[in-house]
Amino acid sequence: MAFRVLTRTAGNQQQQQLKLLSDLLIRSFSSGPKNVGFIGLGNMGGPMASNLMAKGHKLHVFDISKEAKDSLQAKGAVPYDNVAELAKASDFVVTMLPNNDIVADTYDTIIGGGGIKNQTVFIDSSTIDPNVAKAVQKKVKAAGATFVDAPVSGGVPGAKNATLTFMVGGTTEEYQTVKELLEGMGKKITHCGGYGMGQAAKVCNNMMLGISMCGLAECMNLAIRLGLDPKVFSDIVNASTGRSWASEVNNPVPGIIPTAPAASGYAGGFATGLITKDLGIASAVATSSNSPIPLGALTHQIYRTLMAKGLANKDFSVVYDFIKNAEGK
Repeated sequence: MAFRVLTRTAGNQQQQQLKLLSDLLIRSFSSGPKNVGFIGLGNMGGPMASNLMAKGHKLHVFDISKEAKDSLQAKGAVPYDNVAELAKASDFVVTMLPNNDIVADTYDTIIGGGGIKNQTVFIDSSTIDPNVAKAVQKKVKAAGATFVDAPVSGGVPGAKNATLTFMVGGTTEEYQTVKELLEGMGKKITHCGGYGMGQAAKVCNNMMLGISMCGLAECMNLAIRLGLDPKVFSDIVNASTGRSWASEVNNPVPGIIPTAPAASGYAGGFATGLITKDLGIASAVATSSNSPIPLGALTHQIYRTLMAKGLANKDFSVVYDFIKNAEGK
């Protein structure tokens, strides 16, 4: 009798797993408008949500900023004051939030408030510790739903122009499930491996971004002090081996790229506070994996100094202004 009960239990679990896989596959190959919840409507999240609406999806939105919600409501989105209620109304939920704690608290609130449905697919596009992503995935799975980590790269211009790169951590089936939706916000959707691997890719990428911005700022300052015209040197860099996203899209010297934050007092863009947070995550995971990151650690210290100077809300390219005003010794 005990053997029959165990067999029946195992069979039921297998049937449930097969049903969940079937639901995911059906969802991945279905096209047309979807009910999408979007939590976090900041410099990145707001344009991302708008692009999903432009694709015809029905958006359910939440942000602590009433102004941000009102802006999306004016375009046709349904605003919510409760993330659990938003999740109940959505087939897909995208979260785009500032840090580990807020992501964890948001998902705890959704789960605690009964916002989990068996077929809901949660996509976290925040930049957080890979271990936090794995922990959240386990909680969401235990509650009966699907979770993938899918952080982005491309900055505010990429968010506005729907040209972001998404780095997805999850199973192959889950990747196929979210790919079409993510294509409404980005142009390159890459499956990085299992849970947390999207975040691992993003953390390493953002460490490279911080290092390259500091290097560019330092070299631009040196070139200018040596008497080079900054636009001439910028053109040389972008046609040579020093080329990078920072040099092509977000040159930190005012007057070189009209659309870069440097042209508007370093307002908007990717905040210094956020790159500092990401470099802190890189430092933590480097320690846990026994990986030396001398340049990453130095870059983190530079941005921590900028934070101490009250520049947290300025675009991270403001590091040029800091270097420009420093005296060499």
